[in-house]
Amino acid sequence: MSDSAMAIKGLHKTIGRKKIIKDLSFDIRPGEVYGFIGPNGAGKTTTIRMMVGLIGITSGDVVIKGNSIKKDYKKAISEVGAIVENPEMYPFMTGMQNLKHFARMTSGITDARINEVIKLVGLDNAIKTKVGKYSLGMRQRLGIAQALLHSPSVLILDEPTNGLDPAGIREIRRYIRKLAVEDNVSVIVSSHLLSEIELMCDRIGVIKNGELIAVRDLHEKTDSEQSIVNLDVHPMDEAIEVIHAAPNIKVLESEEQLQIQINRNDVPGLVTTLVKKDIQVYGVNVIQSTLEDQFLEMIGENVIG
Repeated sequence: MSDSAMAIKGLHKTIGRKKIIKDLSFDIRPGEVYGFIGPNGAGKTTTIRMMVGLIGITSGDVVIKGNSIKKDYKKAISEVGAIVENPEMYPFMTGMQNLKHFARMTSGITDARINEVIKLVGLDNAIKTKVGKYSLGMRQRLGIAQALLHSPSVLILDEPTNGLDPAGIREIRRYIRKLAVEDNVSVIVSSHLLSEIELMCDRIGVIKNGELIAVRDLHEKTDSEQSIVNLDVHPMDEAIEVIHAAPNIKVLESEEQLQIQINRNDVPGLVTTLVKKDIQVYGVNVIQSTLEDQFLEMIGENVIG
């Protein structure tokens, strides 16, 4: 993990007798967008709060660019920008005044940098308006701008698209991807919007009951994984007989349509076998499993949180 932008090492959090986080370990690579997802109460926000030092760590450590959050908090946290839950701003001040106020807390932030982040998050037209008049989405953009002011190596965003309309969500997604690709910023995103996580992230970590239950590379090819396939064939009865005789293929539905579960790599061979048996194959539709499908399968629940 020496080349990690951030490494979570054996993290535990106990409150009273209750174990909230249990031996959590994962790493964030430089320039990647990492999705952190799980059902309600899984421990996402608790973990993020420990990452940035808002609550204490029972045991384990968070190492940011080689610096321990426990041993050298100031140096470690200097590499981090974060929005945890809703960004808090001064409503009686303009967006620009808020950013300049935050900039004064960190040395080296120039007016040019402030203007750069304003443009990045698309607040050029509203930056001189008092934040009290901002929509929730505009506050979210201003929060991201504030988190980026000191050019962090790691950006942690808890529900960054909260309150945004579809156009705003798309823009924030583009900004996040741009930060990762062009500026090599590592971005950790916690979100309920699994469709957005799927479009935005390189990898995901799934947490349930305070434990990391899966890490998935979203760009990894899944040819060998089980796929759901709809077959348009005639006669269907004969096709089903062929499928039943084949190994590792499961018929899911055979009433109005023929739907099977099969390894993606085995689909061409099945089609060849059906044609050789004089079965007419009119269509083969491989249904891509969405992140939401995979997520529900992993956590074994019908609730997304």
